[in-house]
Amino acid sequence: MIAYKKRIYRHGILLGMLTLLLAGCNSNSSKNPVMEPRPFQFKDLAKSDVDLVAETHLQLTLTQLKIMMEKLYWRNPTELRKQGTVDIEVVLEKVFGANRQADFPELEGKRSVESMRLAFQDSYRGDRVLALVEGLRGMVLDSYNGQQEFYLIDELDPQKMHNAARNVEIAVWKLSNDKNAEDRLYLLSNEMSGAASNLSFERLFGKIIALQDSMAVIVSDATNRRIKNVIQSAASAVFMGI
Repeated sequence: MIAYKKRIYRHGILLGMLTLLLAGCNSNSSKNPVMEPRPFQFKDLAKSDVDLVAETHLQLTLTQLKIMMEKLYWRNPTELRKQGTVDIEVVLEKVFGANRQADFPELEGKRSVESMRLAFQDSYRGDRVLALVEGLRGMVLDSYNGQQEFYLIDELDPQKMHNAARNVEIAVWKLSNDKNAEDRLYLLSNEMSGAASNLSFERLFGKIIALQDSMAVIVSDATNRRIKNVIQSAASAVFMGI
């Protein structure tokens, strides 16, 4: 009976956290659709509550990354033209569509964290928005073992999710501080200019970090695995492997 009550209590915590995340992720963006209730599927019988929450967290994160990519292209149209198009939807479909490309030659065979690094290398001449967002997408998926569906036999690692969240924080810092040889930011994001200030990128990154951190805590609690906090100075921080 005690074990059963603990299970019910934990389920309530998970649902509460998920409700808050859904509310936060569906606000402040007219292009972010409200998630409909997930219909029951027979395969759900082979999933735990944590599996279902993980799937929802991951899909919410990918949605935020898609919005991020669109906004970055609006702020950095030169990067979009490197794709040979001015239609953002074409590139979004290539990265996040059901029939997405297996790889991108312009990323020089790099993915995940290595692709993110390309976005801030002075010698790189490819699409920096693609390098950053496709890298973030790959890194997040790596933290979920490269899966988008989860079952009772699957085991997630909270440390990977925690490290991915810290890498997103580093990416935020680099976007605002890393500059090229001409002393210009590699990519424009937030804008601070009085009444015209735009902090929407900061909010988007904040949602992604919150999703990763909350999932790390949920998995840590479910598996009794501790998370080691790695502290780095923002100015000298480097992307961690997942």
